[in-house]
Amino acid sequence: MISALLTLAFFITALAYSMVGFGGGSTYNALLVLADVDYRLIPAIALICNILVVSGGVYWFWREGHINLRKILPFLALSVPMAWLGGRIPVSQQWFVGLLGFTLLLTGVQMLAGGSRVNSNHRHRLVNPWLVGLPSGAAIGLLSGIVGIGGGIFLSPVLHLTRWAGAYKIAAASSAFILLNSMAGLSGQLMKQAASEPAQQWAGEQLINAWPLFLVVVAGGQIGSRLGSKHLPERWVKGLTAILVLYVATRLLLKWYGMTIGL
Repeated sequence: MISALLTLAFFITALAYSMVGFGGGSTYNALLVLADVDYRLIPAIALICNILVVSGGVYWFWREGHINLRKILPFLALSVPMAWLGGRIPVSQQWFVGLLGFTLLLTGVQMLAGGSRVNSNHRHRLVNPWLVGLPSGAAIGLLSGIVGIGGGIFLSPVLHLTRWAGAYKIAAASSAFILLNSMAGLSGQLMKQAASEPAQQWAGEQLINAWPLFLVVVAGGQIGSRLGSKHLPERWVKGLTAILVLYVATRLLLKWYGMTIGL
């Protein structure tokens, strides 16, 4: 199931995304779809990889005092339970590929736009964080659970536009958001697979067989998080990653279109 090319692609994805504070779940999903992995297992593999990549970053952010869970709570309050619910929702292969393709398209466009960073030196936020956090967190969490992503790529621009904090604290908040949503989404996905004993055994075997992917994303994530923007300009990393994401999104949407007209 796991080829050397797929393993290399996972390593590069973890390296690139961790350099800008994300996990890479959307791209892991897309790579697995294009590798013809069973779509029912794809979100679980991607979410495990997400957790492995962002855990190190969250640890360092927490150690340096950049994560304030109380301040992130407006966005987490509904996103975490909705991520679990999304993981529990069964979807057809056509819906999964279509949702993932459009999610990647939005992700690539957002990365090319550079996050539209608003000057966060202002002392006051534009709006009440609960007013923005509850609905946006719920929407991001539900989508994250269904397709197997952490949602940080969508949370980050929301935090910048609402002048939530400075860029470094937003990166820290996004990492924590990704970790908690990925854990909730993975729980939902595994509970969905555990609905029947044969499916549970099959899923367990397939996850064990995916161990090379888990190993390389740990390595790529550690290297990327340490490099950060110290050796490469963040704009370059985001731009190159966005081009890759948009290419993969195009491949997925073409695959989805073919599945649609084939009905």
